[in-house]
Amino acid sequence: MSPGDTSAASSEATGKGLVEIFTGDGKGKTSAALGIALRASGHGLKVFIICFMKGDFPYGERKALSQLPNIKLAKFGLESFVDPNNVTEVEKEEARKALQMAKEVIFNNEYDIVVLDEINVATAWNLISTNEVIKLIKEKPKNVELILTGRYADDKLIELADLVTNMTKVKHPYDKGILARKGIDY
Repeated sequence: MSPGDTSAASSEATGKGLVEIFTGDGKGKTSAALGIALRASGHGLKVFIICFMKGDFPYGERKALSQLPNIKLAKFGLESFVDPNNVTEVEKEEARKALQMAKEVIFNNEYDIVVLDEINVATAWNLISTNEVIKLIKEKPKNVELILTGRYADDKLIELADLVTNMTKVKHPYDKGILARKGIDY
């Protein structure tokens, strides 16, 4: 079947929502999820992106995504990065709010794709419970595509997923002291 084929078989394939995970220590996890969101928007699918732990930092993709049809975005967390050795109650509360919104969006039958950006880190650092995310995956409607991003994906989540991509760092500019660049890295 060609990419442009709009036959019934193609329609049936989009009716099955899978679980995708982009994880690992390499760059590109959020970028991969946003690529899917962009592609989906181009086909008229509705996408909701929930950012765990990214707060009010001025990420360029937020401005661009707000101008695209069929894509909504909600951000949670503080502008500062979470210290995994000193997680605050405020940070946990922000993650709980994000998870609650995820539940509402996944079950409201309005969106075809839901992206939970950095949820893997939120579970790894105990901002939210991995068991709650497992429950969400098991109970999600069959037609909703669910994408989880972030380092440290729990083995239990990986087991439940239909697609898992582990971004492996081979080289990174940070290793040479090159800091994040506006428009490229954020």
